Amino acid sequence: MTVRSQFKQSLSLPALRSYLAEFLSTFIFVFAAVGSTISARMLSPNVTSEASSLVATAVAQGFALFATVYIAAHPSGGHVNPAVTFGFAVAGHVSVPTAIFYWISQLVGSTLACLVLRVASAGQAIPTTGIATEMTGLGGAILESVTTFALVYTVYVASDQRGNRTSAGSAVGPLAVGMVAGACVLATGSLTGGSMNPARSFGPAVISGDFKNHGVYWVGPLIGAALAALVHQNLVYPSLSSASDSGHEEAVVV
Repeated sequence: MTVRSQFKQSLSLPALRSYLAEFLSTFIFVFAAVGSTISARMLSPNVTSEASSLVATAVAQGFALFATVYIAAHPSGGHVNPAVTFGFAVAGHVSVPTAIFYWISQLVGSTLACLVLRVASAGQAIPTTGIATEMTGLGGAILESVTTFALVYTVYVASDQRGNRTSAGSAVGPLAVGMVAGACVLATGSLTGGSMNPARSFGPAVISGDFKNHGVYWVGPLIGAALAALVHQNLVYPSLSSASDSGHEEAVVV
């Protein structure tokens, strides 16, 4: 397929619907993720860090991702994350023009969610993701890469129907994605904020004007997503041509 045909396809009506789905889902997810952080901070204003706040934000992000992936699964694939889109583009499941429009939709949705929170909460400070003071940017990028690898690999397994584990429209796949996201927030929330999602970090950075160490939340997740896509597609679940040699004839549904 030529670049011109790819671009034309990326402007078709189904494609435009998928961009709207990504915008809405990312808006809802970031609204819940950032809003839960604001609420936790307001309930414990004199505590710089508390385990209950971390658990609350992890649960909120896990539930929100479960719901938003589920509601966007049919129209757009339920990416809700530029890193997921990047992984699918690396594996060849999404064209470059479509991936760019996905990114724009996701980043605009995230920014608007944070703007609504800022205005509606009477000027409450929008919390940004940041690395712990004792950590380096490299360490933060490595942690974000590892957690994003886990997240995107789960997305790939959940969307691959060759195993015939779940029926179409099942909520099991999105539930698995939400659970691994919540677990990774618990694991690295106090170290990097447990973003795993460039859009999750981009919106708060834009509205707050704080871009300190922001590159960590792009470099780490994009590397982790690319590795997850390559490992899944080439090692664990090889492409259809390779799989057919081993007797697996089911196609990947993305």
